[in-house]
Amino acid sequence: MDTYTYRIGDNLYVNLTNRCSNRCTFCVREQGAEYEGYSLWLKDGEPTAEQVIREIGDPVRYHEIVFCGYGEPTYRVAEMLEICEWVHSNGGKTRLNTNGHGNLIQGKSIAKELAIHLDGINVSLNAPDAEAYSAICKPCFPQAFEALLRFAGEVKEAGGNVWFSVVDCIGEEQVNACKALAAKIGVPLRVREMIGKRPPSPSP
Repeated sequence: MDTYTYRIGDNLYVNLTNRCSNRCTFCVREQGAEYEGYSLWLKDGEPTAEQVIREIGDPVRYHEIVFCGYGEPTYRVAEMLEICEWVHSNGGKTRLNTNGHGNLIQGKSIAKELAIHLDGINVSLNAPDAEAYSAICKPCFPQAFEALLRFAGEVKEAGGNVWFSVVDCIGEEQVNACKALAAKIGVPLRVREMIGKRPPSPSP
């Protein structure tokens, strides 16, 4: 049976899709590995919102319901928003971990809609400039780096709780450059510690 939700610590993570617009060199999915003991490849197709909701049960049991699996959740934006509405109506909190390509994926700006429906939006920055980003993340979209910066800015303008994240394994110089870029855009940056030698994606 496919894994649609998986628990790590106090959070429940939702695995909506295996589709992704990046092929990040560090991503655990590129190595065909399990993550935290979970096999997240969807062999029987993507779940419906109703299937995910059934697996969540009582959302108050968790600190957050986090949309983060082997793929980019904004490919399933309609289902994600339906789940968010249900979670909030039952007293829960939601977060999205995203590569920031949602506007490109959907062919329109979805930033305002996401800002309204999610309690937090974590945009993976991964690099301080387009050249480094393309080398590390191998995006399928041209100007993907510029698009993720615009997306984060749009979420902020819409009043959403948005931040960038990077993993400290990219090195101090790159981290500092990311901090400067985030400050310029006016979106906070969180530096996550890479645990041991495990690849940093998906992020708990």
